[in-house]
Amino acid sequence: MVTIGLIREGKVPADNRVALTPAQCKWMLKNTKDIKVAAQSSPYRCFSDKEYRLAGVEVKEDLSDCDILLGIKEVPVAELLEGKTYLFFSHTKKLQPQNKQMLQAILKKKITLIDYECLEHEDGQRILGFGFFAGIVGAHNGMMAYGQRTGKFNLRRVYIQNSFRELIHTYFGMRLPNIKVAATGSGRVAHGVLEIMNLMGLIEVEPDEYLQKNFSYPVFVQLKGADLYAHKKTGRYNREDFHDHPEKYKSKFLPYARVTDILMNGIYWDKNAPRLFEWEDIAKEDFHIQTIADITDDKGGSVPCNLGDATIDTPVYGVDRTTREKTLPYLPHSIDVMSVGNLPNELPRDASRYFGEQLIKHVLEDLVKSGSVVIDRATIVKEGKLTAHFGYMKEYAEGGL
Repeated sequence: MVTIGLIREGKVPADNRVALTPAQCKWMLKNTKDIKVAAQSSPYRCFSDKEYRLAGVEVKEDLSDCDILLGIKEVPVAELLEGKTYLFFSHTKKLQPQNKQMLQAILKKKITLIDYECLEHEDGQRILGFGFFAGIVGAHNGMMAYGQRTGKFNLRRVYIQNSFRELIHTYFGMRLPNIKVAATGSGRVAHGVLEIMNLMGLIEVEPDEYLQKNFSYPVFVQLKGADLYAHKKTGRYNREDFHDHPEKYKSKFLPYARVTDILMNGIYWDKNAPRLFEWEDIAKEDFHIQTIADITDDKGGSVPCNLGDATIDTPVYGVDRTTREKTLPYLPHSIDVMSVGNLPNELPRDASRYFGEQLIKHVLEDLVKSGSVVIDRATIVKEGKLTAHFGYMKEYAEGGL
C-alpha cells in the first residue's frame, strides 16, 4: 500500500491549486487497491477540506506516514520531511538563486525530489504543466489591460468567474476595435492564448498579411520559432539548432512591433537567446505596441521591459519608454506590462482538474510501482544525492554560483 499525501502550500502568497482534485482522489480510491490518499488541512485550496473528506480522503495535519508527497510550488525548508519523496515545481533546474537553500535542505534531509517540470514524454514534450490556463488568463488580462488603456471596451477580472465555462459566457456579444494582436510561441501557453483570441472573435491571419495589410476587423497572428528567429550567418531557422545554440540566432520580431497593438508573449526563453526587441527599440516612435502580456514571465527576458512579477490583485504596471522605470499603468508615455507568475490561480479548479488528469494518466502508475525512465529522468535528487542527469547542479547545490 502506497500513501499519497497532498501537502498544504507553504509559499507566500499561498497557491490555491492542487495536484489532485477531490473527484480524482475518489476515483483513485475506488479503482486502485494499492493507493491511499491523505490531505493536509488547508484554508487556501480551491477545494475545501470538506470536499476532500466527502471524497473519502483523510484530512489531517501530520503527513509523516505518507510515502509520496504532492504539492505545487516550492516547499519552505522548515516544512520538508526527512526521507520522503516529493513532487512539486522546484524551480531549481535553471539554478535559480532563491531556491538554492531549499535544494540544499532536500539533500541534507535525504529527500527524493521529482520535479513536475522535468517529466517528459520520449519526444521531449512536457507531460505536466499549467501552461494552457496561464495562456487563458494571461490573454484575457492582456486584452483587459488594453481595454483599460484605450477605454474602447471593458473586461471583468477572471477570478470573479467560478469556472472557464462562466468566463466564456462573458465574451458573448463583445465588440472589439480593429486591433492587431501578436501571439508568440507554439506550446501550451500559446494554445491558451489562441483559445481566447478565437473566443473573443479575433480573426487569425498569416504573418505576411499581418505585416502588410490594414484590417477592418480585429485580427491576430501566431508567431512561431521560424517567424521570430534567424541564424546570424545563414538567415535560416532550425529548431534543434536554436535550442542547442540560441546565441547564434537573432530576432526577427521588430517589424511586427511596428504594427502590433498587443503582444501576447508565450515563448520559452533561454538567457543565451536573443530578446524579441531591446530597450532602445521601445523608445522609438515607430514601436507601436501599447500592451504586453508577458505570460511566460521572465524578468528582463525575451521582453526586456518585464521588471518583475506583478500580482493577481494588480496584474498590470507601466514602464516608461524612455527612463525604463516602473510607473502606474495606462500613462501616455508608458507601455503596459502584465506579468504574473501564478496566472492559473485565477481559474484554479479548472487548472487543477486538467493537471490531475495528466498526472493520473501518464505518471501515477509508474510513480507508485517500480518507477520508469520518465520518472528517473525527472528525479533531481534521489535519497539525498543529485542524480547523474542533474550533475551540472553540483556547485549550485553546494552553495556556489
